[in-house]
Amino acid sequence: MHPTLLFQLLVLLVVANGAPVFAKKGLGDRFAEPVDGGLPLPDGQPLFGPAKTVRGVIFSLLATPLAALLMGFDWQVGALIAAGSIAGDLFSSFVKRRLRLPASSMAIGLDHVPESLFPLAACRLLLPVTFLDIFVGAAIFFAGGLILSPILFRLHLRDRPY
Repeated sequence: MHPTLLFQLLVLLVVANGAPVFAKKGLGDRFAEPVDGGLPLPDGQPLFGPAKTVRGVIFSLLATPLAALLMGFDWQVGALIAAGSIAGDLFSSFVKRRLRLPASSMAIGLDHVPESLFPLAACRLLLPVTFLDIFVGAAIFFAGGLILSPILFRLHLRDRPY
């Protein structure tokens, strides 16, 4: 893959994952209905937890295709990135709840890998992305998340430093 394409996909991943954070900052608790409706599973834990909201899903699905269009991609690329990122994030939350980790707790690897791996793998449907590209992109997103999270916390853009 051309390095510019990888960079653009990483930017779209940041938009997909950042849109819910900015929506929460801008709207507070408004429209913060949990995606799972608070549904508990037989293990007593919620399906995903209260931090995964309809508001976040909607903002990611709106912002990422718009960003894709502004970057010269078809809107479908942005929608695919957003949907894959949301699926990866929900997968992570599902696993964390099964491990009885509290909502918004840190689980290194589980917090960043699925939400980058799923959408980058899905990009193979629309773009010339190789398995190496997917691995490199997920690794960069993982490392970037670990480096940037404390900075975003100090800037009051994140609620937690991880």
